[in-house]
Amino acid sequence: MTFHSMWAELLPIGRSSASGGYRRFAWTEADADCRAWFEQQARGRGLAYETDRNGNQWAWLGDPARGDAVVTGSHLDSVPDGGAFDGPLGVVSAFAALDELRRRGARFTKPLGIVNFGDEEGARFGLACVGSRLTAGALTVEQAHRLTDAEGITLPQAMEAAGYDPDAIGADPHRLDRIGAFVELHVEQGRALDLSGDRIGIAGAIWPHGRWRFDFRGEANHAGTTRLADRRDPMLSYAQTVLAARREAELAGAVATFGKIAVEPNGVNAVPSLVRGWLDSRAADQESLDAVVGGVKKAAREYAAAHGVDLDVERESFTPVVEFDHALRDELARILATGTDLTVPVLGTGAGHDAGILSGRVPTAMLFVRNPTGVSHSPAEFAAEDDCVAGVTALADALEGLACT
Repeated sequence: MTFHSMWAELLPIGRSSASGGYRRFAWTEADADCRAWFEQQARGRGLAYETDRNGNQWAWLGDPARGDAVVTGSHLDSVPDGGAFDGPLGVVSAFAALDELRRRGARFTKPLGIVNFGDEEGARFGLACVGSRLTAGALTVEQAHRLTDAEGITLPQAMEAAGYDPDAIGADPHRLDRIGAFVELHVEQGRALDLSGDRIGIAGAIWPHGRWRFDFRGEANHAGTTRLADRRDPMLSYAQTVLAARREAELAGAVATFGKIAVEPNGVNAVPSLVRGWLDSRAADQESLDAVVGGVKKAAREYAAAHGVDLDVERESFTPVVEFDHALRDELARILATGTDLTVPVLGTGAGHDAGILSGRVPTAMLFVRNPTGVSHSPAEFAAEDDCVAGVTALADALEGLACT
């Protein structure tokens, strides 16, 4: 199959007719359809197919037991009403790159793997990169079993309902020992390439980032009869904290976002008893990130105290700065520049990826494909067809240089 036919086949899965965005959440029907698509692509190319203990899917050319496999791929799940390219572009491009190498008559001297990591976005259970975190031992079985979705369904219950064994999950060092290098292709989540005029970029580092839950607890009361002076309204403290997050991020040259909120009792005519908001913050270095989150927490406590509201803050996830393997990064730059006048800029990114999770265990690198809008996690996310094809070619060149020499 061509890149275009694969893309067209995958495109309708999990797409909302109302928003035009995608709702491919972990262990749902849409997720199962994506998994079936991956398995079909693998078996249709004569690749050895397997699903690991954490629900990640693998397709192999050659024997991975050798321990020097070159692996590529990404993920197929999405954020709520996300775009088409974030994740799937890397998986579709992986199969297309293999097809291109076969057309070239490339002779593989190392095993080649293609992977679809499960639950990368964390849209359902609130934690990103669950599949890769479990595999790398960055998420314990106990922690994973405590994850729940908005309906109160636990991760084990969701996995079991989807036909997987939740008691089998956990660190998988034997599998990671198979990998000699992992290269993830991804649509750029920003406009650096569009501004520079380049189609392809190489990742330099992932900013440190995390998610914090702020619970503002006040007192439920009648919106029409309760005097303003008598209220313990947690919404006021939350709203002021949202503004504080923007202020702290601007001061530090970082980003901070309250993008998710839950309110109880959530009535139009009721003063809330609880406002729960989730902060996502990212910065170029740890010191800046600490300054932002520390400033937001300090402001939140001051606002809560002023309104007679109780506050609890819990860090739900955190990923330190990831410096991708310099030797692998430089080798990719050399391969992509060989015989061409192609310039491949090295970019930092504030977005987390499975490649970042694996970087502590295996040499990893990333390729970015130009996104002219700079928009991501939205139906407006976009990459032009010729840029996608350029990404396939670049990935094929990289894999040929790494696995066929």
